[in-house]
Amino acid sequence: MKYLVILLLVLAIFIVSVTLGAQNGTQVHFNYLLAQGNFSISTLLAVLFGAGFVIGWVICGLFWLRVRVSLMRAERRIKKLEQQLIASNVVGTPTTMPEPVKE
Repeated sequence: MKYLVILLLVLAIFIVSVTLGAQNGTQVHFNYLLAQGNFSISTLLAVLFGAGFVIGWVICGLFWLRVRVSLMRAERRIKKLEQQLIASNVVGTPTTMPEPVKE
């Protein structure tokens, strides 16, 4: 539900920016890395907003994927250690520490 509210908020901001930009038909000269061009403000706003949104999701997705892989490795290691602990208990090795020797 939380994600739906966030998505609706982003969509509302996008619609408002496109609506306000559509009323302003002013052409602007935009210099970017490889070339330059004349664009309407509404088109420029929509494209840059969309590009920022996509780049943000890609970055968040990469961080999520990294954390997910780390979690899977940790769970696998925990399972392996639990199996070793169970195997050592079956063999008969004591799980408690021996009493210290009194001098």
